[in-house]
Formats: sequence, C-alpha cells, structure tokens
Amino acid sequence: MQKQASSPSLVLASTSPYRRELLARLGLPFDVAAPDVDETPLPGESAAATSLRLAVAKAQALAARYPAALLIGSDQVALLDGEQLGKPGTHERAVTQLRAMRGRRIDFHTAVALHNSASGVTHTHVDVTGVTMRDYTDAEIEAYLRREQPYDCAGSAKTEGLGTVMIAALENRDPAAIVGLPLIALCDMLRAEGVALL
Repeated sequence: MQKQASSPSLVLASTSPYRRELLARLGLPFDVAAPDVDETPLPGESAAATSLRLAVAKAQALAARYPAALLIGSDQVALLDGEQLGKPGTHERAVTQLRAMRGRRIDFHTAVALHNSASGVTHTHVDVTGVTMRDYTDAEIEAYLRREQPYDCAGSAKTEGLGTVMIAALENRDPAAIVGLPLIALCDMLRAEGVALL
C-alpha cells in the first residue's frame, strides 16, 4: 500500500542536526520542530527509563501543534558505572567525562518514540550500544575536543566524526542508534502506521 497524500505528515521533534541527517536517509518528507521538554533525569530513574520517558515526552509535546501527524521523539543517555552522563555543555565537563570514560565501557541508551497525534498511539523502543573507549591521553582528549566540540553529545561522544578514534570497540543492533536515532526500530514503527518506506 503506497502512502497517500492524506496520510499524516512526519515531524521530527528535535533540532539535532545529527537526527535530522539520519531521518533524511529514509527519503521521506518531514518537518522539524523543537519540543519544549525538561531533560533532567528523575531521582532513581534508570538510563533506559530516562531516555524512553524523554523520547515520548518530546514526541507528545508537539501533538497539539500537529494534530494529524506522526511525531518522532528521540533521546540518548550514556551510562558509566550506574551514573548517567548527559550532554557536557562545556569544555571542562567534556574533559571530565572523557577522563572518566578512558579505557572503560559505556552503555548508550537511545530511545525512539513515534506518536500518532490523531489516534493517540505511541510506539517506543530503546536501543543499547556498548562502547569501549581506548586508553587515550589527556593530550588526545584536548585535540579531540578542539576539533569536534561535542558539547551537545551525550558523554561527549561524537561517533559520526573524530570520536571514532577514541573508541576501541562498539557493540549494537543498529549503527544509527549511537548517533542518536535508532532507524531500524523507527522503520518498524513507520510500517506499523502504514507508511511505505520503499
């Protein structure tokens, strides 16, 4: 069944250029809108629960603005020794994160939610990517941060750029998940909503 002109529009509830580039790979027309969501983890909340809650909140935050759309929300939380690592925001915090991650394994929980604002149905999925970092030097941390400035990336990890040289190994189901949007799961959700992908 081909997607009809009357089908719901597709909206990415994110201003992330990384997620926009990933979604564009599917070749579907979509709009981009910024959701107004507080990304602070709740006390005692697991990384998977935080990422999932925020992905759903981002998608549903735009429902009133787009009453007949498929809204895509996504969020990523890095977990090291039970501690959530969010976006560093500053050079100093990025240095602290990368030093703590040196030679260690970090689990990146990347959630995606697809909310049909007309029906109220929300599909969800959380992908976990295990990343083992190299035993890099402080000088390499500084060089990486100067060149990539990954201050808007969870755990200061910008794997679609120079961050790859900081990594020893990566294990996951979906290579797009570590960048910020699990496309394999999203494709399943879109198909469930009747969207023809090919």
